[in-house]
Amino acid sequence: IAIRGDDITVKSYKVESRITSRFCHTTVKSSVVNSGPNAQSIGFNVQIPKRAFITNFTMNVNGITFVGSVKEKTVARSLYAQARARGKAAGLVRYRTTHNDMETFKTEVHVPPGSKIEFELHYQEMMQRKLGFYEHSLYLQPGRLVPQFQVDVYIYEPSGIASVETPNTLGEHFSGMAKLTSSKHKAHVVFKPSLQQQRKCENCTTSAIDGIFTVKYDVLRDSNAGELHVSDGHFVHFFAPANLSPLPKNIVFAIDVSGSMWGVKMKQTVEAMQTILDDLTMDDYFSIVDFNHNVRCWSEELVPGSTIQVAEAKKYIQNIKPNGGTNINEALMRAVQMLVKASNQGMIDPRSVSMIMLVSDGDPTVGEIKLSAIQKNVKKVMREEFSLFSLGIGFDVDYDFLERIAMENRGVAQRIYTSHDASDQIRRFYSQVSSPLLRKITVQFPENSVSDVTQNHFDKYFSGSELVVAGKVLPSESTTLNSFTTASADRLDLSLQTEADYLELDAELAQQQHAFTGFARQMWAYITVNQLLAERSLAPTAGQKRKITQRILTLAVEHQFVTPLTALLVESEEAKERLLADSPKDPKQGYKNICIGPSTSPTSLPVTDVCLCVFCVTVENDPHFIVHLPKNNMDICFNIDSEPGHILNLVSDPGAGVVVNGQLVGSKRVGVEEKEKVNTYFGTVSVFYQPDGIRVSVSTDRIDLTDGRNNHSFTWGATADITQDRVKVSIVKDSKVMVTVDDKITVMVLLHRVWKKHPTHVDFLGLYIPNNNQYSSEAHGLIGQFGQEPEVRVFNLHQGADPRKKEATMEVKGNKLVVTRGWQKDYRQDSKRGSDVFCWFIHNSGKGFIDGHYTNYIVPRLDSFLPL
Repeated sequence: IAIRGDDITVKSYKVESRITSRFCHTTVKSSVVNSGPNAQSIGFNVQIPKRAFITNFTMNVNGITFVGSVKEKTVARSLYAQARARGKAAGLVRYRTTHNDMETFKTEVHVPPGSKIEFELHYQEMMQRKLGFYEHSLYLQPGRLVPQFQVDVYIYEPSGIASVETPNTLGEHFSGMAKLTSSKHKAHVVFKPSLQQQRKCENCTTSAIDGIFTVKYDVLRDSNAGELHVSDGHFVHFFAPANLSPLPKNIVFAIDVSGSMWGVKMKQTVEAMQTILDDLTMDDYFSIVDFNHNVRCWSEELVPGSTIQVAEAKKYIQNIKPNGGTNINEALMRAVQMLVKASNQGMIDPRSVSMIMLVSDGDPTVGEIKLSAIQKNVKKVMREEFSLFSLGIGFDVDYDFLERIAMENRGVAQRIYTSHDASDQIRRFYSQVSSPLLRKITVQFPENSVSDVTQNHFDKYFSGSELVVAGKVLPSESTTLNSFTTASADRLDLSLQTEADYLELDAELAQQQHAFTGFARQMWAYITVNQLLAERSLAPTAGQKRKITQRILTLAVEHQFVTPLTALLVESEEAKERLLADSPKDPKQGYKNICIGPSTSPTSLPVTDVCLCVFCVTVENDPHFIVHLPKNNMDICFNIDSEPGHILNLVSDPGAGVVVNGQLVGSKRVGVEEKEKVNTYFGTVSVFYQPDGIRVSVSTDRIDLTDGRNNHSFTWGATADITQDRVKVSIVKDSKVMVTVDDKITVMVLLHRVWKKHPTHVDFLGLYIPNNNQYSSEAHGLIGQFGQEPEVRVFNLHQGADPRKKEATMEVKGNKLVVTRGWQKDYRQDSKRGSDVFCWFIHNSGKGFIDGHYTNYIVPRLDSFLPL
């Protein structure tokens, strides 16, 4: 049941799916009120497809928002434990596999009477073409009558929609209630039963909505070359040729007839095999291996699929009596030997497809029972041109094992659920692989036009399916991307080419109200993560597995996918800020905190009692520095009067291998005279860790993580945690980035957004560097030099030119400076008005307080150290 609880009122339950170029983003929303007299737990359950990735979850309880963020599983559990220890409201959301390839997302919240709760879940998936259709399934089970119940499915396909239908999978009660409107490129399906229409009967108080709501469609295909879609710096190539003659196939059916198959399982397997055998043609060759503790062959050699042979095979299967143990290893060895023998004897057409179809319901109990050994044995004897397809019946079988041996041998696995339609499930799976049209398919692109391409070599293409290749588009002078596909069909070799304009699809998407504009980027990540998960399960060494794991974590966190290696941490916004912020040490114990940032709009920082972290305000709006000196119990301010484009070194520590630099940008020059000074701000901040060759570059647009080989780009639009080697990056959505190097040096960059139509102001960055950072003795830079606090003496206090500001003389580093007493704003406690903080202002770009002249700190590149 979607909404669980007693004495509750479900105000609304709405589902919206946006499918663009076969990629789907689904949102499930529900509004609930605890209308009972007591506090209670209210649950929100959603069944989602097993192949989908949850991307976000939010919950609003009486005006308090709980936000979900995807993190590495160990990080999420650690933060969850911290929140629980502090008594904060937090929940670690899990989901589990159920029937029919669905998984249940479950969460609950304990609330007082009268409480209003709003749930919102997001998930994404790629539509997979099977038997000539894409099928989108939504499991609907509100569990009660809902005043506002609505399902919307929006489809946008740039190449055009060939057909779309809504099979009546919810039962006769709702026949004809799904409304469909469609045009060449768009379709909209809406299912909106009224309160009365939801009732099981005229006076019933229970809902008849309980089942899967389905939308099936296919797209127009102009040619067999495929479709190439380019959007948002990524491409997706869809390849689904038709009108080709099927390749002949050689197939060995390996069927488990052990005691556990007795009864319904065997009956349904026999029913399915009757239909499957009837599908064979004279061009196909086949045999049957049935196994329990022994292994038997209906025929020791492959035979043609003639009417007589098929009838004999059906009779043999009909008479099987299940009993005994399970010898999977020997059965697969025998099946492979049959294919090898037929190949050696020249019985197999070189262009035919050879496969083994394994059907089993349990783990091996006889002969070789170690799963890894069976996997190794099968891999050793299987030839490159053979494929293994695995069907696991029920939940007693080790499905992961069946999936591994299938993937490793160019096949796929399918779980068969032990329900009334198990025989239909087996037949349906066989139908998907029974008509191979192509072998050895390769999709290629011109050199230096694309990168990070997903799998582009495929062993087979089956009728009614689709091959998908995705990747990133590299910058080019050309405005067109080309793809080249080669393949072997029945008695012919194919070489196909198609092209796509770089900008055309983005222009079309911008005009579509319900299109998912980020589809190409997310689809590339979705395919890549799934392929890496498959690679990880087959990794031969622990080292390779760790490398693959790190790549999965980086992508999953960047694209906010909940995978087997990541978790969705849900916490209240206030708790989130405290949990994710690093708490600097108390300055009273001798630590200093140094803050940098341009002035304009205030910034909210983590509220701590220990870090004086403010932004100086002066008329020039140039980058202003505040240095807090705890030994002297004073704050010193200075600004740097530099030019747009200049890169200032803030920390240069060759001993630790760390450099922090900031590049200046200028304000807009609207109405500004050419000679008039332009205000400057930090537009980019870079942290470079030389030992690992990793650079984190933070700009107002995005965050880039580069290691010399790969570049990973993250937006400000999502919270993320990334770890690569000894560098950790934590992004808080639209707020700040925390970079930690070797657990010793931390840099926090804060994002300031301004009104985009402001005549002069631009977006900029602020910076916070705690001085409990563990620098080496070689640290320097505009900020790094104050790792060692200088001796400061202020005397000769007198009236200044401005009667509101006192002046004085400051002795520091052997210099006597004229300084002015002023005040700046601290926005920690009050993000709008701020509170006044007094400091001594150093004139002339900090001359005399910083070592040398400020121009000595201008460096050529964002990863440049200061010259020694």
